[in-house]
Amino acid sequence: MGLIDKKIIDNKRTSRLFWNNTAMVVFFLCTLVGLLVLAMLIYDTLNDGLRFLRWDFITNFASARNVEVSGFYGAIIGSLWLMLVTAPVAIILSVSTALYLEEYARKGRVTDFIKINISNLAGVPSVVFGLLGLGLFVRAMSMGNSVLAAGLTLALMILPVIAVASQEAIRAVPSSVREASIGMGATKWQTVSRIVLPAAIPGIITGIILALSRAIGETAPLVVIGVPTTLLRTPSSVMDPFQAMPMQIYSWVKMPQHDFSDLAATGIIVLLAILLAMNSVAIFIRNKFSRKY
Repeated sequence: MGLIDKKIIDNKRTSRLFWNNTAMVVFFLCTLVGLLVLAMLIYDTLNDGLRFLRWDFITNFASARNVEVSGFYGAIIGSLWLMLVTAPVAIILSVSTALYLEEYARKGRVTDFIKINISNLAGVPSVVFGLLGLGLFVRAMSMGNSVLAAGLTLALMILPVIAVASQEAIRAVPSSVREASIGMGATKWQTVSRIVLPAAIPGIITGIILALSRAIGETAPLVVIGVPTTLLRTPSSVMDPFQAMPMQIYSWVKMPQHDFSDLAATGIIVLLAILLAMNSVAIFIRNKFSRKY
């Protein structure tokens, strides 16, 4: 190898290393910006809301007059009721849809068209789903502003998100695993239920975490449906009206008194704590299946 060729190779190696290091620094700065913004938001929320964070805040209903006795109890219970409707409906429908499209449906233009439209639905603004829920569940099916109407609306909203994530997780399972199962004499359903689905569970759970995190903090669909911001009772069935944590926070933010804005920050802290608890359970399940498969 000549001296000139060696010099050209060294220059190319130096150029590649330069661009590699530049890309690493850019990605690190982007990550750092996101973390700094998140840290500022958390600090501001904690700084404003910690003074109202006490047990009475968890056990009292909301008050529009006295900030000292106002609480988050009705909103917490209402949101838990809401998730009890939203989560099973969305998970069952979306995962079943993903399994059918990836494992049973014939490959062709119709299947591709359905997949594209499911992906497009994942980007539709939440207020559009609120209008759909208002027209279909609240008015056409006469459910009113009940837990069931709101839960079904949010389930439709997050269904595409879970379906797309589930499709990707199922698609990532090697085809050789399916072929080996069928070669051993297993039926299609046995292969899907005992091999494909358990192997895809970690990716599916990731999609569920993202979707439910979005659903529990959504306000626009609930505003459109007409969920009350103040309600001095908790639901006893899915047909009862209810409060929700995002709606109560939204109501406090609109009030002119500054103390209610701080109370909204306290509500955000509780919402984040419940969200982290839900995510922790989901991550535990995901990690357990990841180790097993």
